[in-house]
Amino acid sequence: MLNSRRKFIKQSALATVSFAVPTILTAKTKIDKSNSLTILHTNDVHSRLEPFPMDGSPSEGLGGIAARATVIEQIRNQEEHVLLLDAGDMFQGTPYFNVFKGEPEIRAMSLLGYDAGTIGNHDFDGGLNNLAHQLQHANFPILNCNYNFSNTQMNKKTLPFKIFEKGNIRVGILGVGIELQGLVPESLYGSTQYEEPITKANEIAAYLRKEGCDLIICLSHLGDRYHDTTVSDETLAKQSFDIDLIIGGHTHRLFQQPRKYINKTNSEVLVNQVGWAGMYLGRLDYIIHHKNRKKMSKAHTVVLSKKTN
Repeated sequence: MLNSRRKFIKQSALATVSFAVPTILTAKTKIDKSNSLTILHTNDVHSRLEPFPMDGSPSEGLGGIAARATVIEQIRNQEEHVLLLDAGDMFQGTPYFNVFKGEPEIRAMSLLGYDAGTIGNHDFDGGLNNLAHQLQHANFPILNCNYNFSNTQMNKKTLPFKIFEKGNIRVGILGVGIELQGLVPESLYGSTQYEEPITKANEIAAYLRKEGCDLIICLSHLGDRYHDTTVSDETLAKQSFDIDLIIGGHTHRLFQQPRKYINKTNSEVLVNQVGWAGMYLGRLDYIIHHKNRKKMSKAHTVVLSKKTN
């Protein structure tokens, strides 16, 4: 009986990807496609494969893989160059994780065509063995440059960065994670060595710039900002040299517009984050001008809902 129930839940989770769901989609002015890039992003989905129940709460009907799949498909049909990214905490939060330990989440993300993701602290909740096992179901890379997994089961399961070619645009993406000590039980992250994220991110970003990347993105699970000395996206942005955009997570903030910071070279860095539980999809539209490396962006948040507005 239990095995049958598990099979039903698992099949239901994966099947939701193909359902058509009405949603909100902001229209976009046509531009030169060869120099344009649309970035879609999520963070802290926390195993929320289905929408919130219709129970009268502010979040009723929001989220779910089906709504996300529909919006992503619509945008890909409209835009030639799209990147779909996640800033960590894919796991933990619903019975799907309790029963299946992350497999439906990873399989669903693979079916949605994620290009890259990073690791959040809750992705360790099943332990290193489980995380390494679940990542075999991913057809997209997990990026992190400040966790040293060399003496663990996660060795060679992640990449520090990846370069994508989108039309005339060369995009470098790296990932950083929060310090695990004091946040995650040591038994779950084992011999993972945490390395200072700002130093590591700047090293990787400098390399990506030398490799000719027009846009450098950091997938971060540091959290947006704190009232103490804890390293945050704000800290990283201000102390960076080559990063153009930080897609954040961990603190579950819903930004109405990306925050703007000035880095060490007096250049602008954007930081964006879109809440939690997959209720929203972040969207950033870039136009890259190679001559002066100018980047113009339009940002808007797409509400993922079964409700028609």
